[in-house]
Amino acid sequence: MTPSGFQSEQAVQLARAFDEEGVDYLFIGKGAAILLGFPFVTQDIDVFADRTPENGRRIVRALRKVGFALGSDQEKAIIAGNDFVQIKAAPFDLDVIFAPDGISSFGEAKSRSILLEGFRIASLRDIIASKRASGREKDLLDLEYLERFRQEYERLHAPALRSASAIALNRAHSKR
Repeated sequence: MTPSGFQSEQAVQLARAFDEEGVDYLFIGKGAAILLGFPFVTQDIDVFADRTPENGRRIVRALRKVGFALGSDQEKAIIAGNDFVQIKAAPFDLDVIFAPDGISSFGEAKSRSILLEGFRIASLRDIIASKRASGREKDLLDLEYLERFRQEYERLHAPALRSASAIALNRAHSKR
């Protein structure tokens, strides 16, 4: 019997399989925030994937490795890059999202993403933007807590300040 709700081991298994297959993806949604330390629970894993047929085929191979028995309709939807593919089957519930609300492109979200302990995670600002844009009541209820968590996370993980001379030196080296 699979445990109810999101378990961190599920994210480990999924990240490993996705990395082995070369999937271009980010964890997104509340599960992604949980991977960053957000002290809440969720029922599934959400991944934001780059919408290409080859990436879709990689996702299908990776999901089979993890133990998903995909139907032909689900496989076709993933390869086609349908906006949202929901998989409610063992080993755990998973949403594969190719066009999340509030995020203009995968490339932009990837450029803002966080790599933490092998997890590729959408930025908290993108997670919040997506939840806000969805307009779903359950997502809107999370916003206040996610905003507070984002503020604290960014305070604790702020980039180091650099002096003007260090910035100038870096620019001089990059022009060579």
